[in-house]
Amino acid sequence: MTPGFDDDLVVLRRRLHQVPEVGLDLPETQAIVLAALAGTELEITTGTSVSSVVAVLRGTAPDHTGRVVLLRGDMDGLPVVEASGEQFAATGDTMHACGHDLHTAGLVGAARLLTQRRAELRGDVVFMFQPGEEGWDGAGAMIAEGVLDAAGRRADAAYGLHVFANMLPLGVVSSRPGPLMAASSGLYVTVRGAGGHGSRPHAAADPIVVAAEIVTALQTMVTRQFDLFDPVVITVGTFHAGTRRNIIPETATFEATVRTLSPEHLNAVEQASVQLAEQIAAAHGCRAEARFEREYPLTVNDGEATAFALEVATDLFGPDRLHRLANPLMGSEDFSRVLAEVPGCYLFVGACPGDPNASPGNHAPGARFDDSVLGDCARLLAELAVRDLAAGGVGG
Repeated sequence: MTPGFDDDLVVLRRRLHQVPEVGLDLPETQAIVLAALAGTELEITTGTSVSSVVAVLRGTAPDHTGRVVLLRGDMDGLPVVEASGEQFAATGDTMHACGHDLHTAGLVGAARLLTQRRAELRGDVVFMFQPGEEGWDGAGAMIAEGVLDAAGRRADAAYGLHVFANMLPLGVVSSRPGPLMAASSGLYVTVRGAGGHGSRPHAAADPIVVAAEIVTALQTMVTRQFDLFDPVVITVGTFHAGTRRNIIPETATFEATVRTLSPEHLNAVEQASVQLAEQIAAAHGCRAEARFEREYPLTVNDGEATAFALEVATDLFGPDRLHRLANPLMGSEDFSRVLAEVPGCYLFVGACPGDPNASPGNHAPGARFDDSVLGDCARLLAELAVRDLAAGGVGG
């Protein structure tokens, strides 16, 4: 391995951390990634509709099988003002609060490692640098532009990882076969009433109290209509209404994220949440316009690929750094779209710099990530590709 490999990845990560970009258009991030990959033997293309980077490494082993492995790292940040206290903290109104800067640097590291081991590769590797994971469906956009076929044929396996600012101790690798992360949907509600003077609510139809009642009733609906062993989560993240304290407005709006782990509960919560909003509003003489939008599907790990990936992690880091996740998480991921097309495994890696039970989590303004894990993230991704290709597939 090149001397200073881990240190170089830390420098790259911290540079990315200072320029977080949100959504599908990440020109500065894309430019940093392209510069980091310059001079390699990779076949590099960029997206036409999004700021993606796709790199293909052709294995040169004499017994090349034609198999293709895809490795993915997401690149986008969040609209969060950073309060981490890091010396390299972002100074604007966006932040890498979910660790995607580590994912990007780790994937660059994997590309560098695999380039050095090109003669060992019995197949080809696709590196998927993806924008827009945080609610923008960047994976869907990249799939539409052909990332799964970037090597000239469909990828046979796909692997990715996600770091945590809490939940897992530093350096611990975790995953599970089957359902890993929830499907996500959005519930958008506008309650329309009749405005009036705040001193005479009886002469108006107050949409604020109606919308507030709907928000509370949604929580009760979850606990009373859905089996807790097949979880449903509804969290209202925005609520907007009114202009002054003494004016009853015409409308109140809120938006909620909805997480589910089964198709049955997804169908049921879609119908029940819309019906609840409409009927509560009607009972108060108002009207609710409720829209339910399905976003990312359930993230499902292939059983054989997961057993293989956890075995590789154990071989690399030892059994003490392995955690077998008992239950799925209610977070969601658009890597789910890749795993719906290609068998593979998504892994979690602890990057908590302190006590996992007392540290701010992903998406928090104070989230901090220990970038000493970068070298191991790169080594894990690279080794997954090498061994998958060497075996001719996880079942080989």
